[in-house]
Amino acid sequence: MSSEPSIFFSDVNERQGSFLRRTFVLGGLTTLGITALVGRLGQLQVIQAREYATLASNNQFNFRLVPPPRGLIKDRNGVVIAGNRPSFRVLVLRDETKDLDQTLDLLGRLLPDTVDRRRAIIRDVNAAPRFSPVPVKSDLTWEEFARVNLYANELPGVMADMNDARYYPFGGAFAHVVGYVAKPNERDVQAYRDKGQTPPPILFNPGFRVGRQGLEKSLDTALRGDAGGNRVEVDARGRVVGEDLAGSRPAVQGSEIVLTLDNDIQQRALEVFGEEAGSCVVMDVRNGDILAMVSSPSFDPNLFVSGVPSKIYRALADYERRPLLDKALGGTFAPGSTFKPVIGLAALKRGVDPSRRIVCNGSFFLGRRFACLGRHGALDMRGAIKASCNVYFMTLATEMGPDAIAETARNMGFGQTFDIDLPGQKAGLVPDREWRRRNPVRGDPKWYPGETPSYGIGQGALTVNALQLAVYTSRIANGRKAVTPRLVKSVGGVETRRTAFADLPYDPDLVQVLRDGMEAVTAAGGTGFRNSQLGLGAVRMAGKTGTAQARNYGSGSRKGAGRPWDQKDHNLFIAYAPTDNPRYAVSVIVQHGGLGGGTAGAPRAREVMKVALLKDPEIRARIEQEGFEAPEDAGAREAEARGEPVEGAAIEDAAAEAAPPPVSEPPQ
Repeated sequence: MSSEPSIFFSDVNERQGSFLRRTFVLGGLTTLGITALVGRLGQLQVIQAREYATLASNNQFNFRLVPPPRGLIKDRNGVVIAGNRPSFRVLVLRDETKDLDQTLDLLGRLLPDTVDRRRAIIRDVNAAPRFSPVPVKSDLTWEEFARVNLYANELPGVMADMNDARYYPFGGAFAHVVGYVAKPNERDVQAYRDKGQTPPPILFNPGFRVGRQGLEKSLDTALRGDAGGNRVEVDARGRVVGEDLAGSRPAVQGSEIVLTLDNDIQQRALEVFGEEAGSCVVMDVRNGDILAMVSSPSFDPNLFVSGVPSKIYRALADYERRPLLDKALGGTFAPGSTFKPVIGLAALKRGVDPSRRIVCNGSFFLGRRFACLGRHGALDMRGAIKASCNVYFMTLATEMGPDAIAETARNMGFGQTFDIDLPGQKAGLVPDREWRRRNPVRGDPKWYPGETPSYGIGQGALTVNALQLAVYTSRIANGRKAVTPRLVKSVGGVETRRTAFADLPYDPDLVQVLRDGMEAVTAAGGTGFRNSQLGLGAVRMAGKTGTAQARNYGSGSRKGAGRPWDQKDHNLFIAYAPTDNPRYAVSVIVQHGGLGGGTAGAPRAREVMKVALLKDPEIRARIEQEGFEAPEDAGAREAEARGEPVEGAAIEDAAAEAAPPPVSEPPQ
């Protein structure tokens, strides 16, 4: 039985249904994909069109910050004492250099002094952000600038341009007051982060500078201004190919600062010091304006703008006369005999009769002998100030004690700092019994009577600075008001607020006693006569000399001849003028100036005071009307015939200022 093949046919309807299902699935997926694609394209081209246009523009254009010019600092007469000047510089852009070492080699041939700074340059370049130029050298001469541009094609990544640099036209005359600027460092950046703030981008700009000392530091925010920016077109590598002027914005210069200082007086004050170390402050006794505040020796702040070489900085820092220290505010010294009017005022406040006479036999005894300048005999207060008698003021001091002296000293401006927008002030020290309790000597908190005589003649633990001496002299000269100093006259055209002066807690008649004595100091026979004569006719100056010991001489001589500089005494002088209608006060401290406040301090104060007086229109008119008269020497010759001293050194010599050094242990 044979089998026959059989053929099976599927249902036509079943095959058609399977095809339709596959077509439907594929069509649905295709439609879904097309819909998603169209939706995404719509989102990109319609909804997010502006956003992506901005991103594309940002890829094409960069906004590069431009440092603002710092605000000008001027003196009271509009003379610029801190300004800006154009400066040529060379920069390196790491991202455009093929070989940094080779580029620096070629640059070193054009600018040989960059070779010594090669390591520092490489460090700065590697630390800089991308496409951020790094200064290699600033303040190029025209020849150097032209040389770099001549070989620009052979120096990829090197560019030379011009920027604004800080400039101090009078060099060291205002260095300690104005300060200087320098490049921001890591501490400046960290200071923002410590406050929880993001450092401003301008801080990383190679041309930006921040204040480092003086007013440049304390008023840095006002002086900075607002950064501008250039909108530049860049290629794919970030290189500038054009500039969009419409999208750029100019930088806004910082606020202008006007000071109370007078350029002529300031420069003269520094000039008279020569090579000597010390400080000088001139104040207007009527309103407290500081006309001059000088520390000598000084330094050139222009050196610090672009970075001072380490050798120069080390030389400044190691020099024994400390040019980097502001001695007017941060240098404290014993005031010596310039403090004696404080003793007199404290005694007058407690009822002492200024006509009371105290006999000076050449020595004061309290446990031991304290020397004086020979035998003055019986002196009243005015005569004691004139002769600078130690015995007189030691007697008053021991009768009152340290607390009464300290109270008057603080009322006259000592032991405090003043709001003049300058950092670095030292308050000095006005000792009293409470201070001794807080600072015992070998565990002993008691103030011993043997410490008071030194206090009475401005020695011992007492220390002051030149600004305090000027304030103290201004208050004596004013006679009624507790004058306080002012240094900044206006910021951005807005006058600084001035508070009313408090009344001095002393009868003006009592203060007049001190003024009478100080006028006698500069009169014939006074301790400062020879070197304090202004030669301006009837316009005369009153003052007080002082010498402060720098070390314990034991039984040896205090004369400075032959001694090393740092072993000589400090020389001080305070003064005001005119005597009949005081306007200006001056204080001078000559560090290690030698024996005698009338020999080193008085002539310098005289020269500075003459400039201040002659610049005053009213006083100058008075002088011209009365005519110049040379001071008469008849009184001096009579004083010499009587054997009275007329030279400053003769008064403030070993006997007059032979005060003990600060007490280190209770006297026995």
